Amino acid sequence: MSAPKKSLKAFMRESAKTEEIVTAPGPESIIDPETGQPVVLEIKVLSTETIQKINDRYKRKAVAVDKKGQPYIANGEVAFRVDKDNVKASQHIIAEALVHPDLKDPELMAFFECVDIAEMPLKVFPKSDEYTHVSRAVMVALGIASEPDQEEYDAALNEAKN
Repeated sequence: MSAPKKSLKAFMRESAKTEEIVTAPGPESIIDPETGQPVVLEIKVLSTETIQKINDRYKRKAVAVDKKGQPYIANGEVAFRVDKDNVKASQHIIAEALVHPDLKDPELMAFFECVDIAEMPLKVFPKSDEYTHVSRAVMVALGIASEPDQEEYDAALNEAKN
C-alpha cells in the first residue's frame, strides 16, 4: 500500500516567481539633491537562477597544460581548468540588482563613458567605502552575505578609510 500523496501547494508561491525589490540606506557620502538626505538604494532580490547565470558568464574553461604547453591527460582524456572572475561577476550582480540607481541606464553609462555594466559599480561608487557599503547592501539583500554586526562594520569602515 502506498503512502498518501503529500500536497505541493506550499511550494506553489507567486513570490517564488517574482523578484522582490527592497530598500537599503546608501552611502552617507552620496546625498539626494531633492531631500538633502543620503540616497536610498533600491535592490532587486535576484533569483538564484539569475545569479547562477551571471556567475556562469564569468567562467572560462580551457585545456590544462604543463610548462611545456602540453595538455594534461587524466584517465585517457584531456584535463580542463576552469578560471572564474569572481570580482567581475560580483560587479555584474551588483549592477543587475540595483534598481536605484539603475546602473544600466544609458544616460548614466554615457556620463561615465562606460559600455560594460559590470564596470558601472566601480564608476558610480569610486570611493572604497562607498563601493564596500553598496556591495555589502546588495549581497545582504540577495542572501549571499550576512548582515555584519555594528562593531565589525565600524572596524571595516575604519580600515577602508586608512
